Amino acid sequence: MGIDRWGFDGFIASLTSRSPATVRAYRADLDGFGIWCDRAGIEGPESVDRTTLRRYLAALTTRGYAPSSIARKTTTLRRYFAWLTRRGRLVEDPTLGLGAPRGPKRVPHVLSEVELDRMLRPAPGDSGDELRDAIEVRDRCAIELLYGSGLRAAELCAIALGDFDDGRRRLLVHGKGSKDRMVPVTEPARDALDDWCARHRAVLCRRVAVGEPLIGDAATDVVFLNRRGRPLTPRDLRRIIDARAPRPTHPHELRHTFATHLLEGGADLRVVQELLGHADLSTTQGYTHVTRDHLRRVLDSAHPRA
Repeated sequence: MGIDRWGFDGFIASLTSRSPATVRAYRADLDGFGIWCDRAGIEGPESVDRTTLRRYLAALTTRGYAPSSIARKTTTLRRYFAWLTRRGRLVEDPTLGLGAPRGPKRVPHVLSEVELDRMLRPAPGDSGDELRDAIEVRDRCAIELLYGSGLRAAELCAIALGDFDDGRRRLLVHGKGSKDRMVPVTEPARDALDDWCARHRAVLCRRVAVGEPLIGDAATDVVFLNRRGRPLTPRDLRRIIDARAPRPTHPHELRHTFATHLLEGGADLRVVQELLGHADLSTTQGYTHVTRDHLRRVLDSAHPRA
């Protein structure tokens, strides 16, 4: 495909502050664009103009890509061509003024109290099986932190033992774009953490000795481990939540629920922005539609002329 002449590798290498998932998405988007350009006889970025890019986006639409996917690919191209322009390889950025379709804004699902109660309810007593009990405590602890502190899945999986302050009342979160923030830890989450770290984490640490040979991902001070004693992954977390939820539930729904419950309880939007680690307030404002619905319900039930 002649990718080197496009400079994709250099652009990807420049994304030092992006998460691994974002880097993989950018790489896939650029590879797809490079393949399309090769088939169209376009030899490199110097031959790309705005008309070329519009043709490419139209081709994506014809192939049935969702508007949200096309918008994401457009963002990738904007950043790639801006990078080429900054480096002096291009005189003018062809993505300037380039539009992209916008999909319908998805309303985040907010978990009900019944759903949360089911996910957070501890198993009755000890089962007598050391591994099963450790996994039960770990799962409940992870969900308490996701909901209680509004964490992303990747943020929770990256927590180290040293990220908590004394008494585990606050947690240093390593967020997107290498941006750290300090968030409070709820009392139920602290109790679950104390139980997990004091009694059960060592059970999974010992699993390394009986598991497969390690290839550089041994758990050192990471808080949450999988059943093989390795660091928990977002995919592991998704399976944990699906197993405890009454319906398929994404970890991010707990973050949505955290933000919505804070706003419904009267929290300031800027405070919620800080807790969530949003760089832009407009991202946090996406949760306010839920609170408006809540206010409407309160008005309808409490106002004599509603």
